[in-house]
Amino acid sequence: MSSGMKHAPEYSQQLAAAAAFIEQHDDFLVVSHIQPDGDAASSTYAMGWILNQLGKSFTMINEGAMPSKFSYLQGSDQVLNYNQELPARLYQTIISVDCADFSRMGRISTLFDDQVQLLNVDHHPTNDRFGSCHLIKHDAAATVQILYDLAIQMALLPDLDFGDCIYTGLLTDTGGFRYSNTSPEVMQMGATLLALGVKGADIAEQVLERVTYSQIVLLQKALSTLSFAHDRKLAWLAVSLSDLELTGASSDDLDGLVNYPRNVEGVEVGMLFKEKAVGVIKVSLRSSGLVDVAAIAQSLGGGGHVRASGCTIHGTLEEAVTQMVQEVGSKLI
Repeated sequence: MSSGMKHAPEYSQQLAAAAAFIEQHDDFLVVSHIQPDGDAASSTYAMGWILNQLGKSFTMINEGAMPSKFSYLQGSDQVLNYNQELPARLYQTIISVDCADFSRMGRISTLFDDQVQLLNVDHHPTNDRFGSCHLIKHDAAATVQILYDLAIQMALLPDLDFGDCIYTGLLTDTGGFRYSNTSPEVMQMGATLLALGVKGADIAEQVLERVTYSQIVLLQKALSTLSFAHDRKLAWLAVSLSDLELTGASSDDLDGLVNYPRNVEGVEVGMLFKEKAVGVIKVSLRSSGLVDVAAIAQSLGGGGHVRASGCTIHGTLEEAVTQMVQEVGSKLI
């Protein structure tokens, strides 16, 4: 079973090198980025599936908890939470998935041996090619798309468990197959997965449609902060620590909030300011396409995609808003 697309020579070479890396090693530590989204979670489980099929020893871990909305995926109950359950040893062989740079793995790097060898599997244009082996496809819609190709490269036959992971990652990183990264290759892969038996409608209902009570209450609170600047070409929401405490919301409940300011007619860039800790503000940026928010985020130590990126600002919510309105505003003139 293939995706039906012929790969470019450089990508084919990377697939072969990644396959060789996995074949030549054992006892892997698999990690995705902090505060994992649908692609990061699905990629973690998909890589676990690949390693399991090959009879490899591996441990999956993240700095925090994996999003509960993806608990229907095989392997979701096997990922360690660094904050709760720490391995008692160091690892020499690492596979990072969906991490644009080394720092995105967070404190997991404290588990790396001095002689670490790392396979970097990712699709972000801002990836700085950390690690000793790279499998990076900038025009892939999601990291799971690359992992599907890797499974085929290693002569593995995708089953329904693997298919659910790949479809979930594709669905979430393309915004339900609505974003500009929804390529012919993505649609062909999606069709292949549906033919495999993946229940696309059920997955869409679970990850795109269904909301928790705390999420609705948080949305109500966040929308009261909706603000505009630069002739309403820039819009944003802000969520404070007290908002999270009052609504009983979790970090999972913040998912998708940034789309509300972005979706307002006439808005070129939407932003969401999330107070993660006192003096630490996470900023999510979404662009209609006229502004490269990846370049803005990267200049501030973050990264991502042209239309969807993020960074962290140190200061108060008010200071972060002032800085970002100025930064983004300079690109709207």
